[in-house]
Amino acid sequence: MSVNSGSKMVTPEEREMVRDLILLPYIDTMISRSLKEIELSGNVLRRAYVTAGRYIQKRIIQDVYQLRQELKQRNIKVVEESQDDFVIYNTIFCRGYQERFGLTRDVVRTEISLRLTRYTADLAESLREQLKPR
Repeated sequence: MSVNSGSKMVTPEEREMVRDLILLPYIDTMISRSLKEIELSGNVLRRAYVTAGRYIQKRIIQDVYQLRQELKQRNIKVVEESQDDFVIYNTIFCRGYQERFGLTRDVVRTEISLRLTRYTADLAESLREQLKPR
């Protein structure tokens, strides 16, 4: 990821980073709720599910940290603005330029599903690596 010093406008790559920064806390909240349910269940695989959930939460925290660092380097700040029934609004302050950024609930749901699928695939790959014969 390269720093965009020439333009004050938000680039498509930066817009995607902002979107991810907005979505990741929602995913973390969903996982936290699921973990609470799992911890209270009598499921025999409870510990495995909790471990998997915590692994994904750890990855989310790492991703949020990296996104914040990268956006800070690019002189971009994201501020939560408001929510209504259909859209989540944030303000992007980018190199002296200000932009209102909205995500519809449908986009949020779809992106969360895609992101969770990626995190789960990463977990599965990590497990495969751990279980390889040496």
